[in-house]
Amino acid sequence: MTPPTRFHLGALVAAAMTATLLLTGCAGSPEPATPQATDIAPTPTEAAPEPSATPTAEPASDEDPSCETLIAESVVADFESQGLTSQAEPLYIGSLEVTDGMQCVWADFEGPAGDHGQMFGWARISGSDAADAQAELIDQGWLREEGPEGVYITESPDTTISTDEEGYGMTYLFGDGWVKLADTKQGLLLIEWPKA
Repeated sequence: MTPPTRFHLGALVAAAMTATLLLTGCAGSPEPATPQATDIAPTPTEAAPEPSATPTAEPASDEDPSCETLIAESVVADFESQGLTSQAEPLYIGSLEVTDGMQCVWADFEGPAGDHGQMFGWARISGSDAADAQAELIDQGWLREEGPEGVYITESPDTTISTDEEGYGMTYLFGDGWVKLADTKQGLLLIEWPKA
């Protein structure tokens, strides 16, 4: 057998390419299918439903506060960094125990006794109980003051142990259906209840 020459190789390559082109040309592109008539009406595609909002919990105001939620997290962290812990107690206004509330005392209960503590309280209260409690405190020498936030009832300066920069000691703030308590009037600003 004689080895193929250049002419033979060229002719073989040309023949192979021609065959490939002929096969490709015959294949062509497929014809679109002819739609068949049917008695069934096309079903419209429904749009994807809009994502629904995640249901939110009931407002925090329907919950009961704890010593850790009554005041801001940053205040709790500051107290804890100083070694203070909290104790929850019933909330009293004079002789009235407000059962739908609580009072928290933050102090170093393991350390020596002293006046290094903070007190905060909050409760739901009816209008009649609030009026009775205010009257009892005023009869005991507490002072009444109205403000845009509500009615302040403050311990008399003659009997208070510690005061804020403005001279206010233990103070109750009565609002519409609630009452707050702190060991000073400025301390009321630390109470963040009910949560928004």
